[in-house]
Amino acid sequence: MKRLFKGGTVVSSEGMQDVDILVKGEKILAVGRDLAFRDAEIIDVKGKFLFPGFIDAHTHMALEVSNTVTADDFYSGTRAELAGGTTCIIDFATQYEGESLAQAIENWHQKADGKCSCDYAFHLAISQWNEEISRELEQVVKEEISSFKLYMTYDNRVDDETMYEILSRLKELGGIAGVHCENHGIISARLKEAAVRKGGRTDVSDYPWTRPKEAEAEAVGRLLKIAKCVDTPVIVVHLSTAAGYREILRAREEGQTVYVETCPQYLLLDESKYFLPAEEARRYMIAPPLRKKKNQETLWQALKEGRIQTICTDHCSFTKEQKEMGREDFAKTPCGMPGAEERPALIWQFGVNAERITPEQMCAYLSENPAKLYNLYPWKGRLIPGADADIVVWDPDAEWTMSAENMQSACDYCPMEGTKVRGRAEQVYLRGVLAAENGKVLEERTGRYVKHGAGEE
Repeated sequence: MKRLFKGGTVVSSEGMQDVDILVKGEKILAVGRDLAFRDAEIIDVKGKFLFPGFIDAHTHMALEVSNTVTADDFYSGTRAELAGGTTCIIDFATQYEGESLAQAIENWHQKADGKCSCDYAFHLAISQWNEEISRELEQVVKEEISSFKLYMTYDNRVDDETMYEILSRLKELGGIAGVHCENHGIISARLKEAAVRKGGRTDVSDYPWTRPKEAEAEAVGRLLKIAKCVDTPVIVVHLSTAAGYREILRAREEGQTVYVETCPQYLLLDESKYFLPAEEARRYMIAPPLRKKKNQETLWQALKEGRIQTICTDHCSFTKEQKEMGREDFAKTPCGMPGAEERPALIWQFGVNAERITPEQMCAYLSENPAKLYNLYPWKGRLIPGADADIVVWDPDAEWTMSAENMQSACDYCPMEGTKVRGRAEQVYLRGVLAAENGKVLEERTGRYVKHGAGEE
C-alpha cells in the first residue's frame, strides 16, 4: 500500500517545510517537493500540519495502587492516546518486592500485549537493589529498556546510597533514570501534622500544604548533587514548581546535564482546584499537587527558551467513585488524573495559539525530544525516509470542546471539561494505516511493543 500526502506543511524541531510525504507500507519512503508515484493513494492535506506521531513518555495504565487499579488499562488508555494523536507511549513497568527485573517486565507484558491501539514501550521502575539485580540490569539495558524510574517518596522509594549505586550502574551500562522528586520525610511529617491539627484529614484544601514546593525543590537539589557525584545525566519528571526549576538551573550552570519533563496540568491548572467542594476537589489530587498559578509562567517561559525537554501526561486515571476512597481521609485518595487524549490539543491551544511556543517546539516536546531521549529515534519522532509512518494530520482550524462524554478514556470525568479548543488531530496514521480520525478510533489493538535498549539499532 502506497500513500502520498500532498499539500501539507511538515513540522520538525528544525523548521516547517511545504513538502510531500510518500509512504510505502509501514515506512516513509520519501519526503520532498512535488513527489509523484504510480498507484499511490493521494491524501490531500492542504492547509494542514503534518507532525510525527506524538510520544507520551509518562503513563500509568493498569496500575495497581492505593488499594485499587487505574480506570484505564492498556486497551482504553491507548485508545485515548491514539485519538488525540499519540502513536507511542512509554509506560512504567514496576518491580515489586522480591521480583527480578525480568519478572517485572513480564508482568507488564501480560497487562499490555494484544491490548494496545498505539505502539508501546516500557521504562522500568526499580524498587529493590542488590548484587543480583545489578547483574541482571546489564542484559535489560542492552536488549530491551534503556530508561528507568526511581522514586524519592512512596513505599518503593530508594535512599540516597541506593540512588548513587543505581545511577553509577546505569552510567556504566548506558542507561538513564527519570526520578520522582519529593522529600518523603516532609510529606510524612506534614500528613501527621494535618491530622493532629484538625483531628482528621477531610479538608482537601490541606492537601497541597502536605506536599509543599520545598519538598520538590529539596529532592531535586539532592538528586542533582548525587548525580553530580556520579557524573551522569538524569531526568527530573513532572516538574511542577519554579523552586524546583531554580535547582535545575543552578546545576546546569555548574555544567551538569539535566533533562526535564513537565505536564499539561502544571501548565494549565492551579491549586485553587483544591478549594472546590471536596468531592470535586479530590478529582484534582495528583502528585506532585497542582501549584500556585505563578509557577505556570515560569514553566511556560522555560519551554519558550527550550530549557524543558518533554511534555508528557503522567496519565493515571481514576473514576469519581475511586476518588471517593479519600472521603474520610484525603491521604487515601488515589492520586492521578486522565490526560492522554487531551495533551496535544491543549499544548496547541495554550502553547502555539497563545504564542507561548512555536509549532516546531511543540514537535520537539511531544515527538522528537522524547524519541531521542528514550532511544526511539530516528524510527520515531521525525518524518524522514526510513522512519515509521506515524503521521498526525493536524487541522489548525478545527474547533471543538473537551468533554468526558466524547473522549476515549474509561475515566468518567475530564479535568478540562468544557475547554474550547481550536486545532486537533484530524487523522492519525500508525505505521501507515489510518487508525483514528477526529477523535474516533478506527483501528484498535494494532500497537506493537518497541524495545529501546542501549544496544538497539
